[in-house]
Amino acid sequence: MRLMCGRRLGARIQAVASLGLASVVVGVACTGAVADTLEWALVQAYQNNPSLNAQRASLRSIDENVPQALSGYRPKLSVTASGGYNYTNSTAAFPVATGAPLGTVQYAETYISRQIGATATQTLFNGFQTANRTRQAESQVEGARETLRVTEQQVLLDAATSYMNLLRDGAILELNRRNVEVLTEQLKQTRDRFNVGEVTRTDVAQAESRLAAGRSSLLGAQSNYVTSQANYRRVIGVDPGQLAPGTPVDRLSPNALPRAIAEGQSNSPSVLAAMYGVDVAELAVKISEGALYPNVTLTASASYGGQPAYEVAHQGQASVLGQLTVPVYQGGAEFSAIRQAKETVGQQRLNLDVNRDQARATVVQSWGELDAAKAQIEATTAQVNAAEIALNGVREEARVGQRTTLDVLNAQQELVNARVALVTAQHDRVVASYTLLAAVGGLSMSRLGLNVLIYDPQVHYQQMRDAWVGVRSTDGR
Repeated sequence: MRLMCGRRLGARIQAVASLGLASVVVGVACTGAVADTLEWALVQAYQNNPSLNAQRASLRSIDENVPQALSGYRPKLSVTASGGYNYTNSTAAFPVATGAPLGTVQYAETYISRQIGATATQTLFNGFQTANRTRQAESQVEGARETLRVTEQQVLLDAATSYMNLLRDGAILELNRRNVEVLTEQLKQTRDRFNVGEVTRTDVAQAESRLAAGRSSLLGAQSNYVTSQANYRRVIGVDPGQLAPGTPVDRLSPNALPRAIAEGQSNSPSVLAAMYGVDVAELAVKISEGALYPNVTLTASASYGGQPAYEVAHQGQASVLGQLTVPVYQGGAEFSAIRQAKETVGQQRLNLDVNRDQARATVVQSWGELDAAKAQIEATTAQVNAAEIALNGVREEARVGQRTTLDVLNAQQELVNARVALVTAQHDRVVASYTLLAAVGGLSMSRLGLNVLIYDPQVHYQQMRDAWVGVRSTDGR
């Protein structure tokens, strides 16, 4: 059976028509003319999720580390200017005649002075610190891109999960609603039979008890459905509409567990981010070691000023100086910084091992959950079929007095439980396939093949990398 609903026609109901669930899913997914698809929800989350957009902004801020590091290659220019009133008051002594006491004269003067100057400084050698800082900043950018991939995968996985949760809870809500309708009719029939003396008061009480339990389950299902709606809005960024059934993405994952493990340990964004973290730490050691090298700078300066009160009213000056600084001993702080950086390298390498082990564990766990979900669908399918046959048989036997009211109620409840278990297994099947795809590092819009403008971090990076001036910020789109 195929449903002609949603933005994609022909969305398949998985193992539903033969299980008596077609009407339930149709009621949840296609009561409107157009239904939201799982792919559409993923696109909305990719575009609107605030956590993902915040991580993109964080990456753009880390991009600025590269031009900041490159500034070490560029000259530093400054201009100074001064001017104002000057007042001097001095007393001079001079001999009046030989052998006579000294005479004195007092001078008071007020004049205007003004001066303007410019200085340019260029670092010629600083122990390769600028080169290493640039490489470190580039590694930080690469690591931040992998961190963005981590967030992107988590957001897409959360979107798929919230979509399937809402779809599952909607189906369970409908199952419980119909169960209450059936139990209400069962209670009416039992009371009618009690009035004609076919059953006892005990049968009526059993039907009333089961109806009360069914209403309680319905209220719980309504609460779960409202919660899933709120989570859908939080993750995907839009209010849910009518939902079309979701489909798994097994075709995009490796078809063997060893391949999945290898791909997860090599392509997981968490592992790659940890690898770049090791590079950043190693370059920090080289930067710290650069403090032990000589430093060579070239300084050019020029100034022009005047003091009209003197004979030389204007004066200009220019100079070009080279400076060599050789660090000898600076209290030992530089050596401590080197040792500290080396310990950080060891820490980052251990973090890399931890992330690889975690990636392997996540792949194995996801693989097991996917296999279990597939098996549960087969088991619950058989359970639903058997429960339907059993309920029909118990009802027929109850009409001729071979079964009690309690037997009918139990059979009805077993069928409801079986259908709920099947809906849950179908939900778990789709979610597990997305979880496995994320575990191997493949949950991305490009791999899913969805029609959306993909955020390219390289655009902003290239816009800012060689920018010498300017304070305008862009979003990289």
